[in-house]
Parts: sequence; structure tokens; C-alpha cells
Amino acid sequence: ARTLHAMSDRAEKPFVAVNCAAISSENCAEELFGKVGDNGPSRDGLFLLADGGVLFLDEVAQMPDKMQAALLRVLEDQRIRPVGAEREIPLNLRFLFATNADLQQAVAEGRFRADLYHRINVVQIDMPPLRERVEDIVELAALFMEQLSTSLGMPPLEMNEATLLKFSRYDWPGNVRELRNLIER
Repeated sequence: ARTLHAMSDRAEKPFVAVNCAAISSENCAEELFGKVGDNGPSRDGLFLLADGGVLFLDEVAQMPDKMQAALLRVLEDQRIRPVGAEREIPLNLRFLFATNADLQQAVAEGRFRADLYHRINVVQIDMPPLRERVEDIVELAALFMEQLSTSLGMPPLEMNEATLLKFSRYDWPGNVRELRNLIER
């Protein structure tokens, strides 16, 4: 998502990433739309923070029902109304969505709105799990080693052939994040 944003015509505009699984249905309206404060401070929601740029909704399959309905309305109208506001605010947003779930199955099981699925499924990029991209493991491990050694202020550790062979035979249930965390450890 960050790479798509960086290569887009909105690269100089905001990029806001949201973990949908971490937003509770109780405060999703204020989180997304913001609020106009009568009894407290006003605050911009995530939609306004991303205005002009990209809003990346990660783990979209974990989105609460209430949030799915609200998102569908925003996608259709390109407008929001902050909590407590009298008027709607127009938006200029590009949306990116990610999930490790099968959304078609989630729709069939009633866990994800069919109308939202059809609205967001414009361009689909399937990223196979790391275990199906064994040829990428060595390159990713080297990249993570370089990045992490720089950020931790230490020289990169040597990865010998035996280690790389173990990496290529491992199933990586935690996918690329698991590989990165292993390199960091």
C-alpha cells in the first residue's frame, strides 16, 4: 500500500493506514468521521486526516458491521459528516484495502456486506503467502537485515547457506512479518 501510494500522483499527499480490527464499533464514528465538540474538543477523523491522499484500510474483513455501512456511504457519496456537525464535508480520497481473509467467503457467510464487497473490489492484487514465494525469502531476509542493522546501529549479521536453506524449507505461517521479526531477533 505504501509503495502504491509512493508511486501515485498523490505521493506528496497524506497516507493514513488504519487497522480495521483495532477500531471498536463503539467509537468507530468518531475515529473515522471526527467530531465537532460541544462537550469537549473537536477532532478530525481519519477520513479528514487522509483528505487529498490515500486511506489504507488494513484487515478490512475485520471491520465491524456499523463501520461497513458507514464506509459504504462514504465510498458512494465522497462526503462525511463529523459527529455533532450539521453539514457534510466533501472528500477527495483514494482508498486501498487489504485483508488476509477470503472476502467472497465472508460475504457468503454473512460476515461482510455484499454491497461493500462489490464496491471495493475494483482492482484486486493477490499476494501469495511467503511459503509460496520461496524465491523471495533470501532477498527479503537480506533487505530486512540491512534495514534493521541500520536502525539498530549494528553491523548486519552473516546469514550462511544452512540458515537460508532452513528459511526456504520453513512454512512461514506469520508470512513476511514473521520473517522480519525473526531477522530482528
